[in-house]
Amino acid sequence: MNYFINLLKNIDKTLLIIPFFFAAISVTMIGSTAYADHFIFSRDMQIQLIAYLLGIFAIGVILFFDYSIFKKFEKIFYIASIVLLLCVYIPGLGSSQKGARGWLDFGPINVQPAELVKISFILMFAHFLCRHKEELFSFKGLVRCGMYAAPFLFLILIQPDLGNVLVFCVIAAIMIFSAGVEGKLYAKVLGGVAASMPIAYFLMKEHQKIRIDAFLNPSDLSLPGNYQVWQSKIAIGSGGFLGKGLFQGTQKELKFLPVQKSDFIFSVIVEELGMLGGGFVIALYTLFLYRIMRIIDNAKDLYGALIVTGIFAMFTFQIFENIGMTMGLMPVTGITLPFISYGGSSIVTNMVALGLVLNVGMRSKLINF
Repeated sequence: MNYFINLLKNIDKTLLIIPFFFAAISVTMIGSTAYADHFIFSRDMQIQLIAYLLGIFAIGVILFFDYSIFKKFEKIFYIASIVLLLCVYIPGLGSSQKGARGWLDFGPINVQPAELVKISFILMFAHFLCRHKEELFSFKGLVRCGMYAAPFLFLILIQPDLGNVLVFCVIAAIMIFSAGVEGKLYAKVLGGVAASMPIAYFLMKEHQKIRIDAFLNPSDLSLPGNYQVWQSKIAIGSGGFLGKGLFQGTQKELKFLPVQKSDFIFSVIVEELGMLGGGFVIALYTLFLYRIMRIIDNAKDLYGALIVTGIFAMFTFQIFENIGMTMGLMPVTGITLPFISYGGSSIVTNMVALGLVLNVGMRSKLINF
């Protein structure tokens, strides 16, 4: 126990504190989306707070165990993750939201398996890359990496959930690069993937094609996807420097702004709190990601570094994609803003990911008794 207490002294306190700011922003802005004539402590706010409390409990449990223990469970994680993704097709248990059958309905709560599987995928893929590090200098080795990840990508794609597929692809690509893949070979493979994008477009579902078309033709308001982005940009632009005031957003209040509490919550923040509020959120994310990068540099082994690298990739892509889509800089994919968008599964996943980062970080330093 004394050893664990001394380990806790090494914890990155900045990384531990930042999510409390995110939680305050998240619950407040979710409350703003439910605000009418008066403030109410909505059910969504309650669920978000419960998710944060569960996440804090999960961090406490994760910190107690050395992260290297997860190496032993790679096969169990792999099988369990596949089964979890398949559970969405069980009648009476699986349910659809936003056109994707990617949820488990447990009555008062819904769980999104793809969110939870992100963490197990990072843990097992990190060990896989450590075991096959020498093979990354060959095309065969990269194909093997792709085959390892393929079942997860396929099961999430057929839901269909293109947003989470992109997140998994980014996680895998950056983890492979960080594991020490040969540069020229990696560039050739990425070039081949980029060249296949037109083929991938024709294989997409119709609503996914519409989102891509809308992104490529932002001035065409006849495309449904552009309505969301147009209203989002109006909300962001109308906020000015200081915003319209908390709970005073008109785009939000008049319901012009869609999916306010999740996909477009950043637009609500900027409309009500202005560039100042939006800039504060971005500054918090920047500091958050910088502290994670420091832990990657100081990790005591490749396994720990790859775990944190995968989590860094997950957070970075989701932050960039979500904020970018609210401004029309990225296609609308339904990817939520980490720690702030509404969603119990997302919050718990983010907190578990943070717990793993803190775990690697506090065990990267020598303990002095």
